[in-house]
Amino acid sequence: MAAQKGKDLLLKLDDGTGAFVAVAGLRTQRFALNADAVDVTNQDSAGRWRELLAGAGARRASVAGSGVFKDVASDMIVRQIFFDGAIRNWQIVIPAFGVVQGPFQISSLDYRGEHSGEVTFELALESAGALSFTPV
Repeated sequence: MAAQKGKDLLLKLDDGTGAFVAVAGLRTQRFALNADAVDVTNQDSAGRWRELLAGAGARRASVAGSGVFKDVASDMIVRQIFFDGAIRNWQIVIPAFGVVQGPFQISSLDYRGEHSGEVTFELALESAGALSFTPV
């Protein structure tokens, strides 16, 4: 993957109709994929090297970002999803790579403001089911 502009990584939310819309102006964002390893090492393991069981660990994705909400409606929908503890479909658009889509839950929502600046937020999402990937 060639170098890309960080601002092109997008976070979109299903608006309830199946259409995905950007809900916030993210200034920084991070997307991570993780998988737990299942250790099956035993006395017969060659040279006592650790052995892992392929495909056995739980997979998960996390998203974090900070920025400003683009409008009052965006702030309201994200805040309501958080207070409801709802799981909604989100899209993470990674330029020159593809789109990851699936259910996520908001695990944290922080607001902050400087005396002479705008109100900003930090948002963290955790995957809550199977995700799909569509390459570019």
